[in-house]
Order: sequence, then structure tokens, then C-alpha cells
Amino acid sequence: MSGPLLASMPEAYRALVLGASGAIGAAFVQKLQADPRCALVLGLGRKTLPAIDFEQESSIAAAAAAAELAPQGQFQLIINAAGVLHRPGFMPEKQLGQLSYEQLLSSFTVNTLGPALLLRHFSPLLDRRRGVMAMLSAKVGSIEDNRLGGWYSYRASKAALNMLIKTAAIELRRSQPQTVLVALHPGTVSSALSAPFRGAEIGRPADVAVAEMLAVLDGLSPADTGQFISYSGERLPW
Repeated sequence: MSGPLLASMPEAYRALVLGASGAIGAAFVQKLQADPRCALVLGLGRKTLPAIDFEQESSIAAAAAAAELAPQGQFQLIINAAGVLHRPGFMPEKQLGQLSYEQLLSSFTVNTLGPALLLRHFSPLLDRRRGVMAMLSAKVGSIEDNRLGGWYSYRASKAALNMLIKTAAIELRRSQPQTVLVALHPGTVSSALSAPFRGAEIGRPADVAVAEMLAVLDGLSPADTGQFISYSGERLPW
């Protein structure tokens, strides 16, 4: 018989999933809802109440302050699963000649600027005794690991996200010493994001990926804050 899903979390822990409408976000919500030790799972996205839309800056602060959150108390687990790799009208750039302001701004708005404001407005909602906040990043955002080139906007936006996470972790270590803040690489998951890139062939189901990531998060301590970690538990180079 397997042990608790998140043994490091206190009984009746509370979880918040941002980007809950995507494949990975929805799988996080479902997995946590199935855990009898989890007292509350709140999933937020562009169509929830309160709504969070990274292209609407005011929605981030408003959601954090919303009455729907305030009565629930602090959260032991906060996960941001929102991100963008492609949209109608653009795909990852393969060469410099494909760069455009529009695509760069779109990628940075969703992958970097929105999460930056999540750090600002949602980190205070973490339980001071045991609080884990994970931002889904991507291994292709590693500068050291970049051997293939291409995917300019996505790589750069995730690299910038990683720097924000690292910097915020240093600050939170002083003010919230029990907080764990990490950049988390989910690997290739069968989803709309990965579909144009053989995602259905080489990816794994979202529920499998989520179980792996939760196992990694469960094993983290405050000493691990500010790390870039893979779903396998491997520490990734910046």
C-alpha cells in the first residue's frame, strides 16, 4: 500500500493551482482533489471566479485579494501551471529572421511577467510553517543546456522566469524561512502545448507527469528553495 500523496504536508492541507484549465493544471487539480488529506483545492484560470489572465495585470492582484481566497486561510501548496509555447498565428521561431515584437511580448507576458506578479501577490498566501510554491518552467530555458538553438521567445521567457524565481527565493528565505520556491520542469506531456511537436508520441499522460512532480515537491525542504528541478528530481543547470 502506498503512503500519502503529499506526506510532508500537514493534515487538511490547502492547495492552489493557477492555470487550472490546461492539461497539466487540470491534472494537478484532479490529483489533489482525490487526496483525502487535502482539505481544499482551488483551481484558477481565465474563466474561473475569480479569474486570472496574465494579459490582464489587474486580474492577478484582484484574484489574490478576492473574497473567495481570504476566508480559506493560507495555502501549503501553490502551483503555477500556466504557460504558452505557440498560438494561432505563431510557432516557436527556428531562426533570427522569424523574431517579432508581437511573439516576444506574448511569450514574455504569459511565461514571465504574469508569473512574476504571481510571486508578488500570491507568495504572502503561503503557510509560514510549510509552504511550497512551484512554477512550471522548462528545461529549454536552461542557458547552459542549450545545444540546439531555436525557440527564441520560449527559451528566453523561461530563462527570465528562472531568474525571477531564484531572486524571489533569496528574498523569501529571509522573510518566510520555511517557504520552498522552485522552478519545476514537467518534461514532455501529452497536451495541446506539445501536440505540434510529437507530444502524443513522446509525451506521457498529464496524470502521470503530475504524480511525478508531486512526488518531487513532497520531498523538498527549505534547503531546496531557489532550485531548478526536473520531474525526475534531477537538479537542472541554469
